[in-house]
Amino acid sequence: MTHRTPPTGSPGVPEAAGHLLRQMLRVRRLEEQCVELYSAARIRGFLHVYIGEEAVAAGIMSALGPEDAVVATYREHGHALLRGVPAGAILAEMYGHVQGCCRGRGGSMHLFDAATHFYGGNAIVAGGLPLAVGMALAERMAGRARVTACFFGEGAAAEGEFHESLNLAALSRLPVLFCCENNLYAMGTALARSQSQTDLALKAAAYELPAWSVDGMDALAVEESARRAVDAVRAGGGPHFLELRTYRFRAHSMFDPERYRDKAEVARWTERDPILSLRRSLEATGRFSEDDWNALDREVAAEMEAAVRFAEAGAPEPLDDLQRFVYSER
Repeated sequence: MTHRTPPTGSPGVPEAAGHLLRQMLRVRRLEEQCVELYSAARIRGFLHVYIGEEAVAAGIMSALGPEDAVVATYREHGHALLRGVPAGAILAEMYGHVQGCCRGRGGSMHLFDAATHFYGGNAIVAGGLPLAVGMALAERMAGRARVTACFFGEGAAAEGEFHESLNLAALSRLPVLFCCENNLYAMGTALARSQSQTDLALKAAAYELPAWSVDGMDALAVEESARRAVDAVRAGGGPHFLELRTYRFRAHSMFDPERYRDKAEVARWTERDPILSLRRSLEATGRFSEDDWNALDREVAAEMEAAVRFAEAGAPEPLDDLQRFVYSER
């Protein structure tokens, strides 16, 4: 039965909050490192960072099992990291080094790692949705109780693949969790300027699948909703849709002059920083102190410093290997 009822009750501050805080901080520091390296021209190409949206990836990844699959967009560094791809392999990929998770061939927008069931990194808007539906169908046919989680932005709702994918998944009751990261802007276009119906959970519910909106700036709320949805999908409840209302604090990409939104709007959303909000909640319980925060920050900083060293110590793929994986070796 279709519904749009959000989870009830307050999740409070569970023991998992510390884990979520650590995961969000890892993503934030990785992205800040990417910005620094890009600004210094040590990595090139397109770069889209996830700063401000960390609660979404942290909450949903915490609800998934190790055998579940993840399909993401070009803003996927944080998803890859929290899925288990080492930070060093992610940065080495951006350096174009063979030590990267795709041997330096994919770059920032095409991270991929079969070992962690992380299947992109897709640069085409809505391009991951049909892929996720196909993967979910394969799991159904193989008789495996695995969930495929598909991340995409609200701009995907304007694409035909969005509607085709939700319709097919609902018709066949496929085990896929659609995760719409609604940060209000598809590149420089505000949602209200491109969609007559801006309630994307309502739009998804039209395809007769459970769909509801979640505060994407609250990691605890995201995890609670994600666990509810993942459990239902895994139990045979068919596809579910989460509209995660979030906000990116930085421009669409490093090339973006960001002339389409007001600075006061960005400042208002920045006040809801998901990392600072969860840190304050933990401190209010008396179970987390400034010393705990400083220790966590040092731990994460050391991880990122090691990742940079690993990436910079790598090397590009030899010229003789450039045709490998392009043509069959048989």
